[in-house]
Amino acid sequence: MYVAMLSPAHFACLLGLIITAHAAYSSTQHRSYLRLTEQEFSGLPVDISLQCLLGLLVTCVGVCSVAGTFKDIRIYSELEKKSFETVFNHSSFQCFSHRGRFIDTSVWSRHELNTQDSL
Repeated sequence: MYVAMLSPAHFACLLGLIITAHAAYSSTQHRSYLRLTEQEFSGLPVDISLQCLLGLLVTCVGVCSVAGTFKDIRIYSELEKKSFETVFNHSSFQCFSHRGRFIDTSVWSRHELNTQDSL
């Protein structure tokens, strides 16, 4: 089916999740068995615990492989490539739809003429 088209990293994620789900199902089956036999719950068997840890490990390896290359934590590696003028120049901070466009420009031009005449 679609399993042949998966990359090894995606397959590792899927396999890890299946192993973890099987471990969860096994633990619920173990608990119901203990209830039926009226035994005390003292903990999960070793095989279910190991299966849970194996599923966690395989899932973590798959997720880290799917994520691709990680960026460096230090900001200096990103800022070394940029000049000082472009560091704080973000287009997302620029706002062109503000209330200043509704101001009548003729009022400002009359005000400028009156201040120049008074000088």
